[in-house]
Amino acid sequence: MYKLVFAGLVVTSLWAEGPGRIESVYSSTPIVLSADPTTAHWRTIAPTISDKDHFGKPIAGHRTEIRSRWTDKNLYFLFTCPYEQLNLKDDPKTQEETNKLWQWDVAEVFIGSDFEHIWQYKELQVSPQGEWVDLDIDRKTPLPEGGWKWNSGFKVKARLDREKKIWYGEMEIPLAAIHAGQVHEGSEMRLNVFRIQGAKENKKYVVWQQTGVLNNHVPEAFGRISLVKSNLVKSKQ
Repeated sequence: MYKLVFAGLVVTSLWAEGPGRIESVYSSTPIVLSADPTTAHWRTIAPTISDKDHFGKPIAGHRTEIRSRWTDKNLYFLFTCPYEQLNLKDDPKTQEETNKLWQWDVAEVFIGSDFEHIWQYKELQVSPQGEWVDLDIDRKTPLPEGGWKWNSGFKVKARLDREKKIWYGEMEIPLAAIHAGQVHEGSEMRLNVFRIQGAKENKKYVVWQQTGVLNNHVPEAFGRISLVKSNLVKSKQ
């Protein structure tokens, strides 16, 4: 257990063994976005499971699988997202950014490479309809309009299987947009991953690294993502 300060309050974390870790496995060939975990690039990657809320309480029916890969230029995430209820934006636009996308169903990546200024990080989201938004977050000195006009150049792909009640979301994030230096095998970044799912009266918040408060923006609670050549060690949940 450890303590963090949030909004002037001391909050006790639910971790018992330190921050979780996801291994991102190197690919020497480009990855074509498919939002399909059965493709050659994804089927050998063991998922990290996220199925609890901000306080560590299990959320039935929302057992999210998180996979990651990297190439010399990009970092990839693939989300497998079972659901009970959809909350989708009418008239979705996938050719341009959707501000405040988090008001609907999304998978979110919060990622930062600065271990000294942990309140500075990036937030990237994908919806079941292939909408997207990316934000430059500074918790101490917020950027104009919350940083949503920042452009990472990332790409997304989504696929919705209504019969099985699962949606899949994939991200391709340029490493240059989220890491100031040269990345290599063994490089690490700070990470947390979230899902927002369902209508207001039954909204679910699925959290990889529990924050201990009803808020995603707690950088003290971030885990780690490690860039590896092969996933010989199972990612820590």
